[in-house]
Amino acid sequence: MTRIWGTVLVLAVLFQGCAHYHLGAGPAPTFATLYIEPSRNTTTMAQSQVVVSTMVRQAFIRDGRVTVVSSASDADATLEVVLVKYRRDNAANREDDNGLARKFTLRLTVSLSLRDNRTGRMLFDGRLVEVQREAFTDNGLGSVPFGTSNDQLQSEYNTLPLLADQLSEKVTHAVLDVW
Repeated sequence: MTRIWGTVLVLAVLFQGCAHYHLGAGPAPTFATLYIEPSRNTTTMAQSQVVVSTMVRQAFIRDGRVTVVSSASDADATLEVVLVKYRRDNAANREDDNGLARKFTLRLTVSLSLRDNRTGRMLFDGRLVEVQREAFTDNGLGSVPFGTSNDQLQSEYNTLPLLADQLSEKVTHAVLDVW
């Protein structure tokens, strides 16, 4: 009989810890509609703001916790995304010429500002979010004719959507999850 009571006691203690647990992302945001301003770019990475703006909007639409609207007057809150820093760090050198890079680590930093349009209060201002990806400047096949074996510019251009996608997930988390 004491064995049964011991089992009941252990089960009661275990289930009591789970009594207040709930699935999901936490409390709902304080706003239902969001206007995302077109991104501004203060970096040297040309035409990146269009890709970042598109990916951020798609991430919020995909998340579905808020409705993305097309004007600030229709929104409960407004999000401003400013590309503030773009860095390229040498991660690996080429075997045939160690003065040239084979792989770069690309880092993109944005500043986020979220304003409640109903009260005019800033929910947060200047929150920095950074992402990084690696980009290879060669195809791994060695020397290839017509300059295709070492194309840093094309590699960075191809990596931009991957950076923007990773960034959009972090921006969504920074805006909608508990902060």
